[in-house]
Amino acid sequence: MTERIIKIDNIPLLDFFGVENANIKEIANAFPNTRITSRGDEVYLQGKDLEIDKIAEIINTLTAHHKKFRELSLQHVKDSIAEEISNYLEASDDIIVNGKGGRIIKAKTANQAKIVEAIKLTDLVFALGPAGTGKTYVSVALAVQALKSKQVKKIIFTRPAVEAGESLGFLPGDMKEKIDPYIRPIYDALGDMIESDKLKQYQESNIIEIAPLAYMRGRTLSNAFILLDEAQNTTPMQLKMFLTRMGQGSKMIITGDKTQIDLPLKQKSGLIDAIEILKNVKGISFVELTAKDVTRHPLVRDIIYAYDEASTGQTSMYHR
Repeated sequence: MTERIIKIDNIPLLDFFGVENANIKEIANAFPNTRITSRGDEVYLQGKDLEIDKIAEIINTLTAHHKKFRELSLQHVKDSIAEEISNYLEASDDIIVNGKGGRIIKAKTANQAKIVEAIKLTDLVFALGPAGTGKTYVSVALAVQALKSKQVKKIIFTRPAVEAGESLGFLPGDMKEKIDPYIRPIYDALGDMIESDKLKQYQESNIIEIAPLAYMRGRTLSNAFILLDEAQNTTPMQLKMFLTRMGQGSKMIITGDKTQIDLPLKQKSGLIDAIEILKNVKGISFVELTAKDVTRHPLVRDIIYAYDEASTGQTSMYHR
């Protein structure tokens, strides 16, 4: 454990720390393994050398920005954090898992890296953001890594099977054939990470289980890595049911896009409900991804920006 004191010179403390310490809190949230406190014009850091070095670089960047422009907004702080973490990722050899054919799978953006870090520190993570940001893919990779390293005994993937309440009975085929179209993104990710014969073996032996959300009711999910995808289309009762299935030795990631709720208009999303209820519960992490994290075709990022601007009537602050 390393300790370091950084003195804030030639910058008004309110400008640097932000209203109600919003700026320094943003830095602290990005580096949960480092203790950050302030006394007057000094910032005290206590943690690992690598994180302290990154925080020091961020503080230097923010100080230089204020010296040049005489202002420092919360968005400047967020951008500086993202840039520093991205620089670290580019030079990092941190691999989540080695995929099929030797493919290396690792976080590609700062916020994807936050998901990786969050699941190390807490057992329950909400990964929130628009389509194409890699939240599901990274979560599947983390599940496969946990299984391969024997941290868990099985993986469970689930999601609301249809947008308005899992009414699968009218669909043709057995349960696997009914649910497969809804789970296709997870199958695609697994196909990058596990050889097809091995994946089939895992599924036949129930080491990897893919099931609709309704099938989680009444179970205790222990020693497992559990992923709930598309959680914005759960009801509050469904999501509460799912969250309370968590057993000893398990990790859980919940992914969702708050802007793509397909429930009936008068039905509140379980994801929105859970975020509000659980926001102050210790041991739960919330990671927000944005259009900056899109790893699909570059047009996807611009499409998200355009829809954001259309819904708010303002030019997106992220639009470059």
